[in-house]
Amino acid sequence: MIRGKFISFEGGEGGGKTTQIKFLYETLKSIGLDVTKTREPGGSVGAEEIRSLLVDGPPERWDAVTETLLHCAARRDHINTIISPALEIGQWVLTDRFSDSTMAYQGYGHGVNKKALQSLQQFVAGNMQPDMTIILDLPIKVGLARTEERSAQNKNEIKNDENRYELMDIDFHERLRKGFLNIAKK
Repeated sequence: MIRGKFISFEGGEGGGKTTQIKFLYETLKSIGLDVTKTREPGGSVGAEEIRSLLVDGPPERWDAVTETLLHCAARRDHINTIISPALEIGQWVLTDRFSDSTMAYQGYGHGVNKKALQSLQQFVAGNMQPDMTIILDLPIKVGLARTEERSAQNKNEIKNDENRYELMDIDFHERLRKGFLNIAKK
């Protein structure tokens, strides 16, 4: 059996990753491909439990290293239970965030040592990496305005307190954007 393809979408808050994944998912399905759409943090049952720890609550809830380790624990479960099995049976996997987000958010945004992050990623994921990564970029104020608009639209629907990262200060978002742009250059 031929291994499936693995595509990650990356970028800052409100950049359109979820929308673009939806479009690609629908296109690939329409041409007969078997496709799994997922996200990080989350995607698997265990990783979704960890997700709630990461995206809910005040920005200062975790220090940078604890936050990094939680992301890595979620990724390990996600890889083992969703990504690897899907790829092994020939499915395409589209993920809203993967390891580049950890480097951008925790490395550039929070200042965690980038070499340590690379070693940790190798430990957690081994050789698992996307076949293609698409990094979406837009001005920070535009992205954050989109997230505020989305939250206002969803206000009367399901409880959606997943805004911990959106609440981080503008300097964090500036470092984050610079991180993604640097990753894209590499």
